[in-house]
Amino acid sequence: MGGPEFFCPFLTLKEGFINFGVMKPHIALVLSGGGARGLAHIGVIEELLGRGYNIHSVAGTSMGSLVGGVFALGKMQEFKEWMYTLDRAKTFSLVDFTLSSEGIIKGDKVFEVIKEFIPDMPIEDLPIHFSATACDLERGNEVVFKSGSLFRAIRASVSIPTLLTPVRYEDRILVDGGLINNLPVSNVERKANDFLLAVDVSANVPLLAPPVSTEQEEAEATYMSKFRDFQDYLEQFFPKKEEEEEKEVGSFDLLNRTISIMMERITRFNLAANRPDLLINISEQSGEIYDFYRAEQLVEIGRYAAINALNDWELS
Repeated sequence: MGGPEFFCPFLTLKEGFINFGVMKPHIALVLSGGGARGLAHIGVIEELLGRGYNIHSVAGTSMGSLVGGVFALGKMQEFKEWMYTLDRAKTFSLVDFTLSSEGIIKGDKVFEVIKEFIPDMPIEDLPIHFSATACDLERGNEVVFKSGSLFRAIRASVSIPTLLTPVRYEDRILVDGGLINNLPVSNVERKANDFLLAVDVSANVPLLAPPVSTEQEEAEATYMSKFRDFQDYLEQFFPKKEEEEEKEVGSFDLLNRTISIMMERITRFNLAANRPDLLINISEQSGEIYDFYRAEQLVEIGRYAAINALNDWELS
């Protein structure tokens, strides 16, 4: 099977070169969850658009639903620029801690800011097909939003259990869709002769990243110092037991790792039943779920992964 190109009897101009008789197919795009790693989806989308692909539908879970939603709104550039402004102080200022038993972060602050430049609207009024995947905590069912409030759908899809408070909608308690379908290939809208591309930012594969500059290394060192401070703060809610001290494994880290392993296994099972035409794997080692300080670096990791995967596919 060759690369994803169809014959078309006219000329196209791309990046200064005339391309005789070739038109890119329509893309049905699937974006996984993975916390801040989901910012890598932006780099993947930008690379696809830069190569002339047309994305006609997108399905996402958790951070994949947020990036997919802002893309469907035509607001991805604004979203990216805002993410790039989030230094350590600004990020922490958007974290509204709560003592609720349902989660330690309400999420109201950050979503109120997001709503200022990303207007809510009915999903069915978006210019492209979109779906967001959440999980009904009481019934254990997958909930796929393909209509209704875009904001509510995304807010429900990103509600990481115990970390971000859930969304109560109708008679349901909705949490992060990654618990049941972190790479929702089965939920994307398809049409004849399109190309199914999925991006997993929580893949159990070696880290593949572009070279890091000296300035980025210094920024990373500063970030890690602040991140350790953040971990110490979280330990107030998830304290280490005495027997955990030697191994330096706190309850929060244990929960985070447990969920990650579970999602990876479920994703592998789902991919066996719903295989995309191309799967772009981005290592879970590329960042932690709360590494929003590293937005620019994560976007470039996504772009780098897309370049390598698409080059291989288009030459096959």
